Amino acid sequence: MNHPQIKFSDRHSDIDLYQLQELFNIAAFWAKGRSIEDLNIAVTNSDPVISLWDDTKLVGFARATSDGIYRATIWDVVIHPDYQGNGLGSKLINTVLNHPRMKWVERVYLMTTHQQEFYKKMGFTPNSSTTMVLHNQSKQLNSLSAAELQFQE
Repeated sequence: MNHPQIKFSDRHSDIDLYQLQELFNIAAFWAKGRSIEDLNIAVTNSDPVISLWDDTKLVGFARATSDGIYRATIWDVVIHPDYQGNGLGSKLINTVLNHPRMKWVERVYLMTTHQQEFYKKMGFTPNSSTTMVLHNQSKQLNSLSAAELQFQE
């Protein structure tokens, strides 16, 4: 099934957080159960944010964070299951990579659990030597004083 009517948007204001939450719950095991409040924070603090629309239905999404020159990370790439297998995922990633905020970045990172082959076809390579993770930062915030927390906000 081809979807020539799909429209791409890079406007934050186009994001319907309720549809985004539903898309994640349907198509992204790693993002099920995210709250509207948390999604709002993630979208607000990301640039670019790319959404794919079939009329008024959100069918794809990806976002990135970047310093605009040295490093960027692509997050939350998802295509609705009814729209997969038609090249929309590749077009979505290319749209993110060609966005003015991203196109001059030296290195673009992403994390994936099961889609390594898809991203390899797009030029990404595995990079196990620089990946580190810090979990549970909220525990660190709980140990800060009120004055320190105000400074961080």
